[in-house]
Amino acid sequence: MADAPPSIPSVELTTPSIKPQEISFTLPKALHTTAHVHLNFLGHCAMVFLATSTPGDSGGSIKPMGSFVYTMPDRASPKSTISTTLYTSASSIEYTTRMAKILARRFAIPVYVGCSIDPHALGLEVQEEMEGLTKIVNVIMEKWEEHKQAMTENAKQ
Repeated sequence: MADAPPSIPSVELTTPSIKPQEISFTLPKALHTTAHVHLNFLGHCAMVFLATSTPGDSGGSIKPMGSFVYTMPDRASPKSTISTTLYTSASSIEYTTRMAKILARRFAIPVYVGCSIDPHALGLEVQEEMEGLTKIVNVIMEKWEEHKQAMTENAKQ
């Protein structure tokens, strides 16, 4: 009996289901600053990229990448998170880590957060910084709820 050549599995081409969302809005108490949010909700995690711009920014200027943090909820303690810094930029690491921990707790799934927001360079006071962070989290959570609702409706079909 001759050995048959191994069969090659057929590949089905599909279009990507990833639909990134890009949102921009003015930060509270920093009316000259626009926050930019890029969201990707994947089946097993979320990816969030954050940046800001001001009217004086030139289109061709190069901005630093910022920090990149991976955070996941701690299954043993729902109020805790476990995070790992993947890339550090001194000016944005604290803000990035804070944002990643908040989102991981709220989403209850792992989150990758890239962020170049430096609240000190924007000249924000602590209260203004917190209002901006709250606004960003609220906008992201609205999109998360819309995503969950769409996933539930798709599952029913």
